[in-house]
Amino acid sequence: MTTTTLPHRFLWLAGTWLLALAPLPSLAGDPVENHLLVIANDETVGKLDSRQDGGHVDISYAVDNNGRGPKTKEALELDARGYPLSWKITGSSLFGAPVDEGYEWQDGTSTWHSQADQGAVAASEPAMYIGGDASPWALGMYARALLNAPDQTLAVLPSGRMHLEKLDTLEAGTSALPITLYQLSGIGLEPALIALDGRNRLFARFGGRGGLIRAGFEDALPGLNDWARDYELRRLQGIQERLAHSYQAPIRYRNVRVFDTFSRTLGDLVSVLVKDGRIAAVEPPGAAGDPATEVTVDGQGGTLVPGLIDMHSHSTMESGLYYLAVGVTSTRDMGNDNELLPRIRKAIADGELAGPRITPNGLIEARSPFSVRIGIVVDSLDEALDAVRWYAARGYFEIKTYNSFKKEWVLPVVAEAHRLGMGVTGHVPAFMSPDAVIEAGYSAIAHINQLMLGWLLAPDEDTRTPLRLTGMKRAAHLDLASPRVRHTIELMQEHSTALDTTAVILERLMLSRAGETPPGDEAYLSHMPIGYQRYRKRTFVPLNLPTDDADYQAAFDTLLKTIKLLYDNHIQLLPGTDDTTGFTLQRELELYVKAGLPPADVLTMATLGSATYLKTQDEIGSITPGKFADFLLVAGNPVADISAIRPVRLVSRGGVIYFPAEIYQALNIEPFGAPVDVQAPGSAK
Repeated sequence: MTTTTLPHRFLWLAGTWLLALAPLPSLAGDPVENHLLVIANDETVGKLDSRQDGGHVDISYAVDNNGRGPKTKEALELDARGYPLSWKITGSSLFGAPVDEGYEWQDGTSTWHSQADQGAVAASEPAMYIGGDASPWALGMYARALLNAPDQTLAVLPSGRMHLEKLDTLEAGTSALPITLYQLSGIGLEPALIALDGRNRLFARFGGRGGLIRAGFEDALPGLNDWARDYELRRLQGIQERLAHSYQAPIRYRNVRVFDTFSRTLGDLVSVLVKDGRIAAVEPPGAAGDPATEVTVDGQGGTLVPGLIDMHSHSTMESGLYYLAVGVTSTRDMGNDNELLPRIRKAIADGELAGPRITPNGLIEARSPFSVRIGIVVDSLDEALDAVRWYAARGYFEIKTYNSFKKEWVLPVVAEAHRLGMGVTGHVPAFMSPDAVIEAGYSAIAHINQLMLGWLLAPDEDTRTPLRLTGMKRAAHLDLASPRVRHTIELMQEHSTALDTTAVILERLMLSRAGETPPGDEAYLSHMPIGYQRYRKRTFVPLNLPTDDADYQAAFDTLLKTIKLLYDNHIQLLPGTDDTTGFTLQRELELYVKAGLPPADVLTMATLGSATYLKTQDEIGSITPGKFADFLLVAGNPVADISAIRPVRLVSRGGVIYFPAEIYQALNIEPFGAPVDVQAPGSAK
């Protein structure tokens, strides 16, 4: 061993030894308790209580937010390193489906069973198992194991690797409790930001619209979330700098066919020229161009499709990357953190973040035990009207209502929104019918189940609860030719009321089954991080009766028939997802075709049709000279086969080029294909 190697080896061993001495929750002595609160929009919506006595840990976790939330009990036995020897998780998941998960290491074998999978592997000592339905308490256990792992990286069961990165050291609360902030990655779609105290117990999980924090320190959570937003912005700015290919020169797309959203046809080969972020010309394939002054993209006979529009999104800082990777270049945000969303929109507009053009809607909810806790939650009609004015003054496109919204507030809120030039959309308030909100002047209804429940439920049934999902089971026996259905459709025709369907989310919730890959996720799920794969392979709805599974299957078939019925009656359909992965919009379009709609019409709905609803059709929605250069390039013909919309080879957003393969690599997702070749005259960034 050379003298240059010895110090490095010594330092590495010393660092590992010091990490091993880092304080851990007690495995001997007095029991250790930790009490944390789940916070959403500054309100407590759940709690996480743990008690560790030696190597035994008992955990109780319960969340009640928006009428739903997991409720579980956990029991663990830990070895001296803090790894689970056994782990039992029971209770119910987000929408009430039963949870019965277990892990055990015994006699050199690790075995487990969960909603997603089951398995066994030989192991000379316990490995770190990732709980499929584990509470956030597990994040602290994972972090402690990673602190003692070489390079803070660890292989885990059932598969994959997770990594811990130290970010900062702060003091929390009036007691100035020292905490250390970490990023834990490799489990889910986005890294988890967590804080540990001086004994390496979980102090907080933060970031986004709320979080989890130790009881008594609730006032520290807003500051942690502000820190997280600044950190996430810096992290994602770095990704944007690497992945956004911006050119000073004109860009010519050769050997491409363009999907025309006006004629709903796919044309012959052409050449498309982009200058200054806009489409300059659509020319014959042999149009003169100068490779010395133009960037050249050879489309190899592929199809340019106008940028897709997701009409039901809830933006995050990272969601823009997922959207662009599938060619979604515009979204309608249907309710968000009112401090976060303007920040995201500005960062995207300034080129600091990757993301689509976002049309914001302002969510207003009434306070109740079932309230959704984003947007503005109000206690009176006067507060609701003030919220309308607040959103109007900031340029929001529409007001969105939710299930706890008071039905007696609907007419005055719609009137005020219309007076201020805004539309109204959203959920149908509890104990109110879709017919009533249509007549009140809603521009659209959000979610196809919110429409169909008007045909399925009695007037006194409460849609603030999970009934707004589980009640869809009754659609198995719905007569779509009934006068009740006919009347609603006639009202929609009379009032030009649209529907944003989010059929893909209903498919997931109604048809997902434990241990199976949902049909809507088959095309991409194997490329995703292991934690996300397992999350998708679960049952979301309770299946209490022998007929429940078949009823949900039949009910979803009725849902698809409803889409076709609405289409046949010229009701505007707005493809949306209520998701952020981008993949779900591709599935939404596939479901429309499965329902019997022509692919060309479906593509038009997701482009020019949605742009027309958003009143942005002069800027986006078609590949037309003068409009923004927002489009995607695919190899196949989506007019013949809608699934040719996957995979995407290149995306242009205002003339800035993104390669999905590069985006997926940055997101720890296995790419779906190689990027298209781009020849630049030396002006690429």
